Amino acid sequence: MRGAVAIFSKDLNSELRTRYALNSLLMFVIVTLSIILFSTAGETVSPSLSAGILWIIIFFAAMSGLSRSFVSEEERGTSMTLQLWVKPSSVLTGKLLFNSLLIYVLNIMIIIAYTLTMPSFVVKTPSIFFITILIGSFGLSSASTFIAAIISKANSKGTLYPVLSFPILLPLLMSVIDATRLSTDGAAFGEAAGDFKIMFSYSVVVSTVAIVLFDFVWRD
Repeated sequence: MRGAVAIFSKDLNSELRTRYALNSLLMFVIVTLSIILFSTAGETVSPSLSAGILWIIIFFAAMSGLSRSFVSEEERGTSMTLQLWVKPSSVLTGKLLFNSLLIYVLNIMIIIAYTLTMPSFVVKTPSIFFITILIGSFGLSSASTFIAAIISKANSKGTLYPVLSFPILLPLLMSVIDATRLSTDGAAFGEAAGDFKIMFSYSVVVSTVAIVLFDFVWRD
């Protein structure tokens, strides 16, 4: 864990110094929310639709920021140094910790801004919504981190990342959207149990696959 903590600290200090990812993500969220507000002006958005829009914003915001986690190492030429001095599992864990922190902070800001600007989005079952954000964000971070490692070796990194991420993240997105819809409908906690199982299973499977295959992806 010492190597993972070192990787996490390096990325966190770099982000606090440059604020590249955070600033770009904030600008993306502001622009996206503004477009949604202009396009839905004077119209009533159903709770089901507002739940879908929320996760669309979260998905594309993650695509805008999380891809930099490994691409920046390739651009700065530090990937070879990390391969020599840090175990692959430590690199993956450190990057995952940083991306998870980034996505949780981002989601908190998105939810606050979305709740203030979308009157139709009212969470009636907070427990469902909280667990959905907790598990769904980790699953999103796990898959996005591993995909970022894969596309860091490619030439067309910017276009390949969302194209590869969407089909992989589709089962997770369908589950979190449905669970969020249930939370806005005031459903009982047990009604979201199926979605929670899918989210948890998805996170475990993706994390396991990432741990098993990352050594080959990182060194090749």
